[in-house]
Amino acid sequence: MYPNLYYAFKDIFGLNLPGLRFVNSFGFFVALGFLAAAWVLTKELKRKERAGLLTGKETKILVGQPASIPELLLNFILGFILGYKIIGLFMADKEQSADPQSFIFSGQGNLPMGLILGLLFAGLKYWEKNKQKLPKPEERTIRIWPHDRVGDLVIYAALFGFLGAKIFHNLENWNEFVKSPIEALLSFSGLTFYGGLICAALAIYWYAKRHNIGFKHLADAAAPGLLLAYAVGRIGCQVAGDGDWGILNSAYVTGPDSKAVLADSATFNKTLDQHKNFFLKTFNVSSLDQVHHKSVVAPSWLPDWMVAYSYPHNVISEGVAIPGCTEDLYCAHLPVPVFPTPFYETSVCLIFFFILWAFRKRLSAPGSMFAVYLIVNGIERFLVEKIRVNTKYDIGGFHPTQAELISTGLVLAGVALYLYVNKKKKAVTA
Repeated sequence: MYPNLYYAFKDIFGLNLPGLRFVNSFGFFVALGFLAAAWVLTKELKRKERAGLLTGKETKILVGQPASIPELLLNFILGFILGYKIIGLFMADKEQSADPQSFIFSGQGNLPMGLILGLLFAGLKYWEKNKQKLPKPEERTIRIWPHDRVGDLVIYAALFGFLGAKIFHNLENWNEFVKSPIEALLSFSGLTFYGGLICAALAIYWYAKRHNIGFKHLADAAAPGLLLAYAVGRIGCQVAGDGDWGILNSAYVTGPDSKAVLADSATFNKTLDQHKNFFLKTFNVSSLDQVHHKSVVAPSWLPDWMVAYSYPHNVISEGVAIPGCTEDLYCAHLPVPVFPTPFYETSVCLIFFFILWAFRKRLSAPGSMFAVYLIVNGIERFLVEKIRVNTKYDIGGFHPTQAELISTGLVLAGVALYLYVNKKKKAVTA
């Protein structure tokens, strides 16, 4: 596992770059996921614009004005935060920078660097606006196309997606939230994908309506990118080992070298008993008999880690101590390997992405591409939930997870939407 890019570069390239300790692997891949989605969305929006399905909006702007006080103040604040916190983190001593997340959300920072970058950002804005200043500001009309707004769309999706993911995660884990609400809200771990998807979709719907962008066509254009972004983001979960993994694979136990070792039921039960407190806490159960597991032996042509992985050096330090590990942090692995569900989701979602990309021109009814996305996304998540560790609800004798309930709703909504938009298209062309 690579909790941050420092460990990745050290292991893969043999480079010792301490500054990379502050670049979390999960966050890095999430950022790559957003960039990939933005690229796909831009290409699809341009295609729809060329086909006449989406049009631009004329907007009046005033050019030639000098920099305003609010613009200078905003740039100063952004520069100050960057210098005070981010540059300050790189310049902090080892004790302060050991936990970057705590440093970011504390009052610690580098005041001189904050002031320097704040003044630099404000100065650059003043210079940029002054270079474009006209003797008399002019009002001009320009046409802004939907693909020109991809940057705004990505920012809205990222912001409201993160907020929604945190809200839904804390609703799903309410007992943990009430124990430490501030830490739960500010932590970058503990994110629920469907919460992010729902809140981001609402924000994008509002944005599209405000700027007269056809929402059905926008949703269709975004569908392949959403699958690609999710696939890339799950690489981050797998690489960092953020706790988003599957249930125990009782066909194996973890060896001293963190690799999966075939085991019989007696050895598995002995390992459970040896680490009883850990398993009872992890699965939130009162008895080891309630610990969820399945026994699956990897076929000879498949690496064992694809069905049983111990997530050594995971970013949340979950599990038990790795024998002989001398690192200050991240010296834990799981005593019994689990199913690497992030790897499964990445693989499946990449396949679905290429399928949707291949059929995007054939699904011509507005909304049908997004409907297919809802269906395949819901099916994928519902199936993977069967081997994931998640909080279960008790509803009339059934014990679904939050994701199972939402994924079922998405499949039904996708089927209904697909039938509706295609029926509507036939009625129009009849």
